[in-house]
Amino acid sequence: MNRQYFFIIVFFTFISLNAQEDLLEFNRDEIIQSGRRAFFSKNLPELINITNKINSLYLVGGDSILLAKYFHFKALQNKLTYTRDSAYYYYQKSINISKKINDSLAVGRRLLSTANLQREVKDFLGSEVNSIEALTYLEPINSFEYIVNLYNNLGLVSLELGQNIKAIKYYNKALNVNSYLKDSNRKKRSILHITNNLGLLYQQQGEHLKALNFFKKGLSFDSIKKNYPSHYALLLENLTFSSYKLNKNHDPKKVLQSYDEVITIRNKLNNLSSLSTTHLNIANYYNDQNNKSKAKFHTTEALRYAKSTHNNKRWLEALDLLSYLTNGEESKEYLREYITLNDSLFQQERQLKNQFAKIRYETEKTEKENEELKVENEKTQAEAEAQKQRATIGLLLSGISIMFLLSSISFFRFRRKKLLFLAQLQKVEAREEERRQIAKSLHDEVAGDLRLLHRKLEKSQLVEEAQKLELVKDNVRNLSHQLSSVSFEEVPFRDQILNLVSDYFSPQFIIKVNGLKEIDWSEANKSIKRMLYLSLRECIQNCQKYADASKMTISFSINKKTVFLDVVDNGKGFDTTTQKKGIGLLNLQERVQELNGTLTIESEVGKGTHIIIQTPLNA
Repeated sequence: MNRQYFFIIVFFTFISLNAQEDLLEFNRDEIIQSGRRAFFSKNLPELINITNKINSLYLVGGDSILLAKYFHFKALQNKLTYTRDSAYYYYQKSINISKKINDSLAVGRRLLSTANLQREVKDFLGSEVNSIEALTYLEPINSFEYIVNLYNNLGLVSLELGQNIKAIKYYNKALNVNSYLKDSNRKKRSILHITNNLGLLYQQQGEHLKALNFFKKGLSFDSIKKNYPSHYALLLENLTFSSYKLNKNHDPKKVLQSYDEVITIRNKLNNLSSLSTTHLNIANYYNDQNNKSKAKFHTTEALRYAKSTHNNKRWLEALDLLSYLTNGEESKEYLREYITLNDSLFQQERQLKNQFAKIRYETEKTEKENEELKVENEKTQAEAEAQKQRATIGLLLSGISIMFLLSSISFFRFRRKKLLFLAQLQKVEAREEERRQIAKSLHDEVAGDLRLLHRKLEKSQLVEEAQKLELVKDNVRNLSHQLSSVSFEEVPFRDQILNLVSDYFSPQFIIKVNGLKEIDWSEANKSIKRMLYLSLRECIQNCQKYADASKMTISFSINKKTVFLDVVDNGKGFDTTTQKKGIGLLNLQERVQELNGTLTIESEVGKGTHIIIQTPLNA
């Protein structure tokens, strides 16, 4: 009888524990869904409250999924307050935790969010990199919904970079993957969104007839106005815009009726950001009709909505149009505000790009250090066990002594070689410091004095002399920038290289980079990285200046602690046996040889140039 009671108690205890687990999982999922609803309704206080609840649940149960979701919701909070650098930081924290627990879906979704964030601040290269990385997590698990969004984002990024053919390819890929979605409503929304983007692509190129085909195709969806009002408003507005551009004699009443319908829908949906676009379209229409007063009214409305929703693009467009529609001091004030905002946004976007790169580097570095610390602790424990064993093996002492002696000889030989190399590195560092000081002096003192003298010449009406002095001042500034050195403590080497490439990249000069991510640059000495960076910059500049090339391929590889940099272009080339090396190539050769590296140049007339740099990874 006692045995029966025991089994009954165990059975009900097991059932109770399972019920508690199911309840906790239900509570977790319900809280997460509540947080999503709070974000989409822009209820910041509620989102903060739910985020704190998730943190409390994590502290009780230690569930890593909850910790990743906590950082995710912290990122969403910062998105609502437009603090994009903090949002990016928390996304990275969430991504790293999800990677540790092999949650591919969460990793892919957070990478998609960071890619969208980077596109918003014009960090197009970073957005493209994160989108492609997200695909590596989502494609193996057939997460079609988010794969569609990633290809759509890649299309938007390609369009911003002027790569229209590539953008069309990505949009078509998105439509192809979208066909696998089982949710019919989600599938239709995606089709409408991508169809509109294809229309916008042609609209921005001025091909309004092609654009109209896509807008009409989207508007032909059954019950689109009832079931998908935001998409209907978007397509209707773009259809009206392209129709008017094709025919300026288009019925004015019909144009304004369409725009009024768009405004009504967007007011009902509380889509304030898009309202700024609609009012700008109406303002431009009235401006074409020479109705300045109504044009000014709608431009002012566009400015109001743009400011309230931080729609910077429309904000700038509204200020620009107001400076044209007004006169005198009012016009000047709008123009000054436009210039100030434009400069501020440019600086902000540049800082955010660098901040994103720094955040990603620091979070990855911290995770790596934690892993190394864990490995070091395990190594320490293993070493303690080994010491106990070695204490019992007295007979091996003589052999160990001999091995120690041989090792010492090898060590001192290696140390001597290393010291010689370090001495060379110190020499390079000293010269770089001297270059920085000269650059600083040129920028702060010489350029400043020239600027002051330039103003004096202008006031003295010596215009020609002032213009010549301006050229001298620009040359001094350019020389200062050339002499100044890069810092890999603030921005990682990989990101410095990507920034360098993006500075010179254009549709007329395509640069492809291979192997950059496969090398652990933290092992490389900073002098080696500086030499590679400066050498690559010299190669790109020489290529653009002399080679008349349209394509360059940059490849990094490593073999037994030796780094190889290969730079190949399709320029006109030159005869290496007859043509003397210029100052740039001589400086390049000297810089490489100082760090025990080798430089090889292979070129033929009409066959381009191949430059190979080989250097040790570190001292």
